[in-house]
Amino acid sequence: MDWKDALSALRNDMTPGDNDGEKEKEIVSQINDQDFIPQKEKLTVITDKKGRNGKTATIIEGFLIPQNQVEELARKLKQRLGVGGSIREGEILIQGDHKEAIVKFLNDLNFKTK
Repeated sequence: MDWKDALSALRNDMTPGDNDGEKEKEIVSQINDQDFIPQKEKLTVITDKKGRNGKTATIIEGFLIPQNQVEELARKLKQRLGVGGSIREGEILIQGDHKEAIVKFLNDLNFKTK
């Protein structure tokens, strides 16, 4: 496959259409294939501005899954939302106020949230 074929395939993936819901389900199923183990404890999703020069960040805490799964989940979440973020001491920090979208995404992966 040369670069023209790859570019064409990428453009086809990016075109909006009726199958946006299907792509979302496909992403969730790919993540579920990564063997994320839903936990019994609830994850806490909060928004915070302290120490960030007035900028809002969404923090997800309370993970009991292995660190590599937290990193993979953070990567998929940042990619899905199109924002930056980081992982610190078992917490995922996402730039901006995306609380509702994050809660929906985590619930789709069978995580409990509050």
